[in-house]
Amino acid sequence: MTPAQLSATIVDALQALVAQGSLTLPDGVPAEVTVERPRQKGHGDYATNVALQLAKKAGTNPRALGEQLAEQLRAADGISGVDLAGPGFLNISVEAGAQGKVAAEIVAAGTAYGRTDTLAGQRINVEFISANPTGPLHLGHTRWAVLGDAIARVLGAAGAEVTREFYINDRGVQMNNFAASIIAAALGQPKPDDGYAGAYVEDLAKAVGEASPGIFDLEGDERLAAVRAKGYELQLKEQQDQLDMFNTHFDVWFSELSLHESGSVPETLASLKEKGHVFEDGGALWMRTTDYGDDKDRVLIKSDGELTYFASDTAYYLNKRARGFDRCIYLLGADHHGYVGRLRAMAACAGDDPAQTLEVLIGQLVKIMQDGEELKLSKRKGTIVTLDELAQEIGVDALRYSLARYPADSPLVLDVAEITKATNDNPVHYVQYAHARTCRMLANAADLGMTLPEGDAFDPSLLDHERDGELLRALAEFPRVVASAAELREPHRIARYLEDTASVFNKWYDTKECRMLPQGDEPVGPANLARMVLVVATQTVIANGLDLLGVSAPERM
Repeated sequence: MTPAQLSATIVDALQALVAQGSLTLPDGVPAEVTVERPRQKGHGDYATNVALQLAKKAGTNPRALGEQLAEQLRAADGISGVDLAGPGFLNISVEAGAQGKVAAEIVAAGTAYGRTDTLAGQRINVEFISANPTGPLHLGHTRWAVLGDAIARVLGAAGAEVTREFYINDRGVQMNNFAASIIAAALGQPKPDDGYAGAYVEDLAKAVGEASPGIFDLEGDERLAAVRAKGYELQLKEQQDQLDMFNTHFDVWFSELSLHESGSVPETLASLKEKGHVFEDGGALWMRTTDYGDDKDRVLIKSDGELTYFASDTAYYLNKRARGFDRCIYLLGADHHGYVGRLRAMAACAGDDPAQTLEVLIGQLVKIMQDGEELKLSKRKGTIVTLDELAQEIGVDALRYSLARYPADSPLVLDVAEITKATNDNPVHYVQYAHARTCRMLANAADLGMTLPEGDAFDPSLLDHERDGELLRALAEFPRVVASAAELREPHRIARYLEDTASVFNKWYDTKECRMLPQGDEPVGPANLARMVLVVATQTVIANGLDLLGVSAPERM
């Protein structure tokens, strides 16, 4: 019995009391009831405070309502006992057979286990990283490469239709500076004052020359435009390849330049004028964002006629909305706190309710330590620690898991030696090893001729040991954890859940009364087969959880 199934049973009991006339609820019976796992052993398998929540509405006291509900639940299928505690808490014990059925349900669901429909019908755009195409992706982008992808994965698992989007900042003076830097490197000239330096520029200049022979023999603006286009193409391809290697895949690569070439920006400005949120002052065009809580109004077109980034941002947001997205999620770095208010005000000026259509998540910085020193990065100075280098040094799984297991808004310091060591002190190793252990157990079972029982061959009531119950209850929590991670945009909840579940599994594994494999000359019995189902269920949950983090589930370690 999962928490959701128990919740439904409690709702049924409340409805029965109402139908009997024993209970009056003016607002009706709630659609669901909160069910939690007690912190202390001996307090049942699950607990609920529904009696405390409904007593006042029912015109009674919590304990009296609790006694009514307890009596009703004791007669329900799958429940072995109900105790009333304190002012009206219900501690509920579930029959081993009802609890054991969870294992078979997990095995039957397979990769779909944990998925819910809590966000069904929502179309969500998740935009993250959105780097300039002027250099390799580096540590500053790595945290969002993990968290943005993991957030998208859990939103999808909760039933939303999710699009991962990368906004390419390919318009503006930085693109000309980028091209000029490549030309200077190719011709052995000093880099421009506002140019880019570093070994990657030298490598890119060589790649541009090889891809387009004679390109550096062109003159003036023709050469600048040709090198800009080819350098952009090659650098963007490198970013895409790096992210694919890092197990982060985007559905849309959206060009800022395309907004301007398509006429979206003038259309956006015209629409805002019609809504009365645009005004002229000092020869510039402004958006009156202070009407919606911004600290100052924002310039759209400067007095010299140049469009601002804010004009592009506004057109881009409206482009997303026009593509049918109900909610636009932006993942921004710690230096973008000031953008939150202006983006919300911009959405309001566009006629939207930003509380419903726009969401901004701010991530804090990450420090990577190696041999007691911080790894530094600076695209401008040419000392870059790239995402590719980090992944090779640390490993994709270790890096992704280590970044995913903390909230985005917490500053993070990671030590290379700690997150790469192959011991149980390392969380990613601990969780992956638990999965590998289930694979080894099942391989040994196959060697003994054991096959997964189906139908009546599986007796869930045989999973009656205390450790069996603890593991089953842990596995049953997974869908609720996924739904919570999606609702709160906190994929770290998945990682922490996996670590807790791996711990419960290892304790179960070390309990001799719960052995899956027969010992010595013992024949394979129904209890062995029942626990084989439990092991497959554990394997399924760990693999599904790791997949939501973009981390592999190895069969051997």
